[in-house]
Amino acid sequence: MPFKISRINIDEQLRQKVKEISGENFQLCYQCGTCSGSCPMSEQITVLPRRIMALLQLGQREALEAANTPWVCASCNMCMVRCPRGIDIARVMESLRQLKLRKNVNQIEPSNIKKEDIENLPQIAMVSGFRKLTS
Repeated sequence: MPFKISRINIDEQLRQKVKEISGENFQLCYQCGTCSGSCPMSEQITVLPRRIMALLQLGQREALEAANTPWVCASCNMCMVRCPRGIDIARVMESLRQLKLRKNVNQIEPSNIKKEDIENLPQIAMVSGFRKLTS
């Protein structure tokens, strides 16, 4: 288990902010795992979506910030389509990204991208990536 869960440090402000930004009631999640089984990015993420929802329910800010899941999420909505509770998990992931970006912490640093990569990558992909990964 890569993350230590602390029962003492429940971050209620985090839970309220995610609920406010996403508009989703993640407390409805009963950990069935359908989202994780549906996720096409599951091989690239460090924490499966079901576990992200559990960590969020427990208000575990440190564990959530350490996970790469919100950043790797493709926002394909497969998890939402298959969720028996109808939770839009992609919106929850977006809210977790937004909370980190609001601290002016970039997931990637644009100035570190090689000039050759900038010249060869599709511009629309660059813009999309910057919108998702930079503040």
